[in-house]
Amino acid sequence: MKNRYVLLSFDVEEFDMPLEFRQSITLTEQLEAGKKGLDAISPLLNNSNLSTTLFTTAFFAQTYPEAIRKLSNQHEIASHTFFHSWFKEEHLLESKQVLESITGQAVSGFRMPRMKAIDIQHVAKAGYAYDSSIHPTWIPGKYNHLRAPRTMTTLSGIQRMPASVSPYLRIPLFWLSFKNFPYSFYRYLVQQTLKKDGYCCLYFHPWEFISLSEFGLPKYTHRIDGDALTERLDKLIQELEKEADFISMRNFITEKKSH
Repeated sequence: MKNRYVLLSFDVEEFDMPLEFRQSITLTEQLEAGKKGLDAISPLLNNSNLSTTLFTTAFFAQTYPEAIRKLSNQHEIASHTFFHSWFKEEHLLESKQVLESITGQAVSGFRMPRMKAIDIQHVAKAGYAYDSSIHPTWIPGKYNHLRAPRTMTTLSGIQRMPASVSPYLRIPLFWLSFKNFPYSFYRYLVQQTLKKDGYCCLYFHPWEFISLSEFGLPKYTHRIDGDALTERLDKLIQELEKEADFISMRNFITEKKSH
């Protein structure tokens, strides 16, 4: 054990981002893009040294149950609510139940789509052990969580696992940073965070790993995509494996509680 951890996660979902930019895309196309992306990163997910967390919408899992069931043998399946574009409180419990039925395993983690605000007491009431719906930084036009705790805390009886930001300036380390920052600078920020916190919580989406040029999205969302992005992530994983263990959020939290 290296005593440092990378909590790598993917939001497995319908690819509805074009709708945010007033582009048309059918629900079938959203699902197919998400599945194509999941297939694209399968070589990375098959790495026996990796245990990741896949925050999955129940609707996606219902559409591709065999793929999610197979992934659950190596990776943690957590809830990304029921639908990516529509939410009501009942979906907290309903998505958990669907995912548990498909995988045959307990679902303990939750992340709200687009890191939207969620009442943590409702998450706890639905039976989750942890929530990863907070990004403690400022994303213009989206949210400002600069005053939120930067590292894992306990809230309403459950663990809250923020997506990682750099220790001093709270530079976000999320998917957009990975494809828009120079690679060496991004890797430096991750290593700085690992050194300071002992872990780093990163998140991506499978659909990023297909060609996105046809969907009419802003360039910053797909400056690097498809095979080039897969190769970049593979490079990061190989380099970080030398200094940290890749484990699921559930296992990380369990290990922290045991110490």
